[in-house]
Amino acid sequence: MTCCFFGHKDSPPEVKSILHSTVEDLICSGKADSFLIGNHGAFDSMALSVLRDAKKEHPEITYNVVLAYMPGHKEEYNYVDPMETVYPEGLENVPPRFAISWRNDWMLKESQVVVCFVRHSMGGSGKFMEKAIRQKKEVINLAE
Repeated sequence: MTCCFFGHKDSPPEVKSILHSTVEDLICSGKADSFLIGNHGAFDSMALSVLRDAKKEHPEITYNVVLAYMPGHKEEYNYVDPMETVYPEGLENVPPRFAISWRNDWMLKESQVVVCFVRHSMGGSGKFMEKAIRQKKEVINLAE
């Protein structure tokens, strides 16, 4: 099963330990073995770090950083190995101002489980957590 992540770009560093425990539980319970993450903000960076660590303990899992834009300069994505990334088919036809929302919808469509850090409904994280709930996905909000 596939899990994706949505969280505020300014998520506090303390979330990382809870995120680590949650990912470990998902893997060990068999609820997730494939993970999709964005690449914008603190929560995405924490999720990527946690997944890289989890991969060392659980080599059977897979994860991908789902890009919203084709990389321009190497410096923009210097923390991501190109082998860790995926660019969804069809995104090349989406106007840049809608690219992140389109990418997030794609991740949500591909996932059965959603891990969030959402304190308020404003912004993209809240919007996509609500979409996940409406779509009857299993939603784990680490802010609760």
